[in-house]
Amino acid sequence: MSPRTKEQNEEIRLRRLAQIRKAAADVFLNKGPLLEIRDVAVQAGLGYGTVYHYYSNKGDLLHDLLWDALERAGGWLEAPSPKVPLEAQLKAPRASASGEAAAGGHFGLAAAADTGNSAAADSQSGSRETAAAAELSPVAAAGIRLLQLWAEDHALYLLHKLAGEGFASLPEARSAPLSAAFRREVLAPLAALLETGRAADGASGGNAAEPPYRLQRAEMLLAALVGCASLSLRRGKLHEEARDIARFLKL
Repeated sequence: MSPRTKEQNEEIRLRRLAQIRKAAADVFLNKGPLLEIRDVAVQAGLGYGTVYHYYSNKGDLLHDLLWDALERAGGWLEAPSPKVPLEAQLKAPRASASGEAAAGGHFGLAAAADTGNSAAADSQSGSRETAAAAELSPVAAAGIRLLQLWAEDHALYLLHKLAGEGFASLPEARSAPLSAAFRREVLAPLAALLETGRAADGASGGNAAEPPYRLQRAEMLLAALVGCASLSLRRGKLHEEARDIARFLKL
């Protein structure tokens, strides 16, 4: 067998890092700061030495996990594509954190049609779904997208949760840059959405000079979403209950 190329080795390294970070996010949800490298290895199905080769301590692992999540943190603020109706995006079934297909929630989010229903009942249900989706405000639609992303990407949930705590679990030398980047990449664009109903574009979304009260509103909204999502996330129901949460918070 011929030796692997540099490109193949790099691909394996990146895939392994992603595997470890995902496992760490899952473990952190249950154990918090008590997370240990050994726990991550078990969750990832890897040997302790393999994980330790990439991360010699949990502080480095958490730091890397959060920065990696921050690179994906702004997508939920983008408006849905006009080519895909909003109600279709909200109803599209996705896998839950447990790997099972999401079932419809109380308000019909991502509900699969019952094959035993008549065509007329399906039509009426579809009309109600379309009307309900059309009534969503831009903030509500963005909030639902964020909750659904958290259901699929636990690292994103942890990023928002720990940001609300000022990344206190990290040393100040590491928490300060993360806080500044989170304010620029997430809070400022969200503040613009809350103010105008439209997310700021890439050129102005990083404006760190947003008035403090606007950033505080954004922080409070994210804190409310984090708190409401916690129970649903632990039960593996967040994706299907995202719309319920948005309605509860009156977004």
